[in-house]
Amino acid sequence: MIERRISIGNIDPIDFYGINNAKFITLKEFFPKLKITARGDEIIIQGEESDIDVLVAKINALLEHYNKYNMLTIANLKRIILEDEIVEDPEDPASIIVFGNNGKIIRARTTNQRKLVDLAKTNDLLFASGPAGSGKTYTAIALAVKALRNKEVKRIILSRPAVEAGESLGFLPGDMKEKVDPYLQPLYDALSDMIPSKKLSEYLETEIIQIAPLAYMRGRTLNDAFVILDEAQNTTKNQLKMFLTRMGVNAKFVITGDMSQIDLPKQSDSGLIHAFKLLHHIKGIAFVEFDNSDIVRHRLVKEIVNAYNNEEKTK
Repeated sequence: MIERRISIGNIDPIDFYGINNAKFITLKEFFPKLKITARGDEIIIQGEESDIDVLVAKINALLEHYNKYNMLTIANLKRIILEDEIVEDPEDPASIIVFGNNGKIIRARTTNQRKLVDLAKTNDLLFASGPAGSGKTYTAIALAVKALRNKEVKRIILSRPAVEAGESLGFLPGDMKEKVDPYLQPLYDALSDMIPSKKLSEYLETEIIQIAPLAYMRGRTLNDAFVILDEAQNTTKNQLKMFLTRMGVNAKFVITGDMSQIDLPKQSDSGLIHAFKLLHHIKGIAFVEFDNSDIVRHRLVKEIVNAYNNEEKTK
C-alpha cells in the first residue's frame, strides 16, 4: 500500500467537495478499494498504485472541468468518472508526461501539446510558437523534467532574454540573480509544479538545473542537457543564432515564443520569426504552431486573446 497526495489548488473546498461533502462522498463510492481522505485543499489517497493512478487521473479531470467552467455538479462528476476515455495509461507519453508534486499529473492536454511531445521523440531541436496560455513552455519544461528523471540528460538549462531590462540591468539593485529573477519567475513557477521544493533547491544549488538570462549563454557548449529558451520572439537574429550554436553532444533544444508579443523595436528583428523562415527545411528540426484552441489557462484568457486578435485584423 502506498500513499499519494493531490492538491485542489485555490478552489474553495466546499465548491469542489460539495455541501456536507456530497460530491466527495460520491467520488469515494466509485473507488471502494482506496482509502480517500480530504483535509482542506489536499486529498490523501492510500491503496494499490494502479488504483491510485486511475483515481488521480480522474481527480485531475475533475479539476480541469472546474477550472474551465468554474463549477462541478454531481452529474458532471459522475459523467467524468464513468467516461472510459478519461482513464489514461500513466505510461502513455502521448498524454501523461510526468507526475508532479502531490500526485499532480502533467499531461499534454491539447492537440498541439501532444504534437510537441511526439516530435520531441525524433527531433533534437524544436520551435514552438503560439499565444499566451497555450502551454508551450510548460509542456517543454515537463519534457525536460521527464528527461532528467529518466537520466536521458544530466542537466536542465532554462533561459529567457531580459528584454524589458534592456541595458539597465547594471543599475538595478542586488546581485545578478536578484536582477534577473523577475524575468525568470515563470520558469521557477513551472518547475515548482513538478519538483518538490527541497529537491528543486538542491538541483539549483548544484546546477543540475540552471536558470539564466540569454546573455549568459555566449561562449558555452551545452552537452548532455535539455535546454529551453523561452520568450524567443524577443531575441534578435544574432542572439538566436548564438544560442542555437551552443548545442552540444546529447542535447535537446526547445525554443518557445509568441510572435504576437514582440517587444523589440522592429518586429522584423525577431530571431524567432527569422528562424521559422530560415530553418524549416533542415532534418532534425521540428516546428509546432500553437493557436487559441490550445489555451489552457482561465476560460477568459482565450476570449481576451481572441478580442485582441480581432482588433488587430480590423486595423
